[in-house]
Parts: sequence; C-alpha cells; structure tokens
Amino acid sequence: MNILPKSLFGQILLALVLGIVAAFTLSLSLLLTDRARLGDRLLGDYAVQRIAQIIQIQNEATPFERRQLARWLSAPPTRLLSRQVWREPGQHPQNDRINQASEIFAARLRKALLTPIPLQVFAVQWEDYPRRPFELDTLASEQLELPAPLWARTHPWQIKPLPAPHEERFLLIQARLDDGSVLTLRHALPPPIKWPFRTMSWLLLLGVLVIVGIGFVVRRLTRPLDALVIAATQLPKHLDQAPLSEQGPREVARAARAFNQMQNDIKRMIEARGQALAGVSHDLRLPITRLRLRITHLPDDALKQKIEADLTEMDDMIGHTLAFLRAGTPSEPIVAFDINALLDILCEDMALLGAHIKRHGYAEQPIKTRPQALQRALQNILENARRYGNGPIDLSLNESFDHLTLSIEDRGPGISEADRERVFEPYVRLESSRARHTGGSGLGLAIARAIVRGMGGDILILPREGGGTRVQISLPKTLPESTG
Repeated sequence: MNILPKSLFGQILLALVLGIVAAFTLSLSLLLTDRARLGDRLLGDYAVQRIAQIIQIQNEATPFERRQLARWLSAPPTRLLSRQVWREPGQHPQNDRINQASEIFAARLRKALLTPIPLQVFAVQWEDYPRRPFELDTLASEQLELPAPLWARTHPWQIKPLPAPHEERFLLIQARLDDGSVLTLRHALPPPIKWPFRTMSWLLLLGVLVIVGIGFVVRRLTRPLDALVIAATQLPKHLDQAPLSEQGPREVARAARAFNQMQNDIKRMIEARGQALAGVSHDLRLPITRLRLRITHLPDDALKQKIEADLTEMDDMIGHTLAFLRAGTPSEPIVAFDINALLDILCEDMALLGAHIKRHGYAEQPIKTRPQALQRALQNILENARRYGNGPIDLSLNESFDHLTLSIEDRGPGISEADRERVFEPYVRLESSRARHTGGSGLGLAIARAIVRGMGGDILILPREGGGTRVQISLPKTLPESTG
C-alpha cells in the first residue's frame, strides 16, 4: 500500500519536512559530538597539565610547605587528600576499575611531568568509595594536622559514609615523591554527556514553526493549481464559467492565462460550429418545403405517402439537431420553481400517451434552474422509457442538502454495460430496440445529457434490480447564474 501523498502540496511538504528533520538530526548529532570532544579535551589537556603542575610543586616543596600549598592547590575538580599510603595493585577495593581510560590518563600524566615521578591512576565510582574505613579520605586542608589517619582511630562500624559530591565518577591519582612520601589526589571526571533536552525542545519548536510556515507558503503556491484542476474538470459542463485569476507565481499565472485562452478558443469554435450546423439545418428546410409543395400534385398513392414520410423524418431530424445544438448554450433565464408540479405534469402527459407511471418522493423546497430545458430533458428520458420499457415506469425523487436525484426505471430489455455511454452520443441508436421505424432520431439522450450537464448535473444509466434500465439524474438545487 502506497502511503505517500498523492497531491503536489503533500509531496512538496513531505520532502521539505524530511529535509528539515534530517538537517535537525544532523545538527543535533554534531552538537553532541562537539560536546563530547570538548569534554575529552578538558579531561585530556587541562586536567593533565594542572595535575602535573600540582605534583611537580609538591615534589619540590618541603613537608611544611606542602601543608600550606595544599590549602591553595586543592580546588574542584582536583582535590588533595590526606591519605599517605601507597596503594598496591592488590589492595584497592574490589569495585575499582583500572580501565583503559585511566591507563591512558596515567601515560599522558607521566609525559607531562618535567621529572620522572612514579604514579598510578585508579578509576573509581563514588558509591563504591566511601563505605570502607581505609578509603575514607578527606581534604588535606582539613586532615593534614592529625597525628594519625582517621581510619586508624575509628572503628569500622562507627564510620558514616561521606555525602556524595556532585560528581559521581573520579580518578584517584597517587604519586611517590622524591622524599618517599605519597601524594594522593582525587580528580572528578565530567558527568556522562546527557541528552540536551532543552536544546532539543527549542529545536523541535523551531522545526514546527518552520514546517508551519513552509506549509502555508506551499499551500499558497499550490492553491492556484487546485483552482486550475477544478476549472478544467468543470469546463465541459460550464463553458461560460468565470476565467481564472492570473495572479501568483509566473509559471502559475502563465498556466492560468493559457487555460483562459483555451476556454475562449473552445467557446468560439463551438459557437462557430453550432452556427454553421444551425445554418445548414435551417437552409435544408427550404428545399424540404419545396418538395412538399411539389408532391401535392402527385396522385395519392403509396409512392406519395413514402415521400411524405421521408420528408417528415428529415424535418424531424433537422429539428432535433437544432435542439441538440441549443442544449449546450441555453438562453433561458434561471428562475425558482416547484419541481413537484413539473413532475406531475410529465406524469399526466405520459399517462395520456398510454404509459403506466408511478411517482415516488417529493421536494420540500423550490429549486433554481431552467424549467423549460429541464422539462425537455425529462420528456426525452420518459419518452424512451415509454417506448422501450415494456411495462410500468417508476419516477423517484430524492432530496439532499444541495442536490436532487431523479431516477426513472423501466422494465425493458436493459442496456449492456458497453453501450451505457455510447447511447448518449448523437445519432446513436441500439439496433435491438432503437430501430428507425420507432421514430427515434438518436438525439434524445444526447440532448438530455447536454441540458443536464449544462445545469451542473449529470446523467448515468444503471441496471435495474430485477431487469430493465434505471436512468439516474443528479441536479443542483441552486443553479449559478454563470452556468451555461
């Protein structure tokens, strides 16, 4: 199943939205990468240089100077601790992890020292660190004056864990100075990089605003195309519809201008063709009239009757042709009238001609349309149903909010699906039932469809349940004044 939008507006908007999402995703990934690189740089350069300087200063100072300098050198994120015992590899807590990062840090720290000083680095988690008495380290500025370490004077069950600092991970660094003493430092590591939810929220808000703005602009650019599609769809029914606005982008304005020119050209061509055919049909009546005058001198025999029948048929065909040509360009004004009265009159006329017709449904309000043109269209359809229906005729009326639906059903042989559109073509008669001797000219349904479509409606031929034909007519309840 294709879930991509079908409209030009939807496809353009989808492409822009995907592009914006991809750009924002790439921007966010670059932001996180830069933050990670900045953190690594702070850890790798600044921390190594500062710790190396502290170790170098403490190594060159006397024991008394070390106590004084410790108060000034101990500052976040690097603090000097009071522990003076060198931790052997097997003596560190079980949860201490000498990982690859600590080894790299120790190697860079040794390289930054001016003189080679033995040192070791441990990576420690805070929750594993202060719970053991021999690991209870405090700031050198607070504990260096004690004669003995705190853990040597306190029982393990009396020790309370220190409150966790802001940092949860740190490096424990020990350096053996030249005089044999041990310098212990605790360097807090930067917290793990977290998702910048605030930045993401602002980016999301910015993306939504950009998408809304782009959607408004794209919709404004594609709206004339929708108007062009609607006008092109309605052109066969409303040749006299108002021209399109030639505003907007240059390409859209050119398309609207070309469509308006095409509409005018088609209208002039149809008018010229109609005038030519109407002139020919009108001129043909003069020789037909002369022939009728001349056959009056012939004896009343079978030949004279056949000639009169042919002349009558020719005159009827000319009349139907003129009616068909006028159906596409009606000049009748639009008025409000009661369609129930029109249907009652048509049913009475069909009953006088011998048809058995039943009426179903009524309209509650008058409609605005061309009464005479609509009457002619309905007469043609009812006449076909009377001639070829072979039984009762049902005339049904259904009313919706803005449309009327008329259904005319007969019990005739029906029309095959392949012929349901062909019967609306001019001069088309189905051989099985529309034979020439029945009097049909092949223009009745063509005239009816031209009239109905000229009113903004349509006619469909459908099969009737139980056999026969159902002609369905859809009409707007209010006909616009510009409909032609």
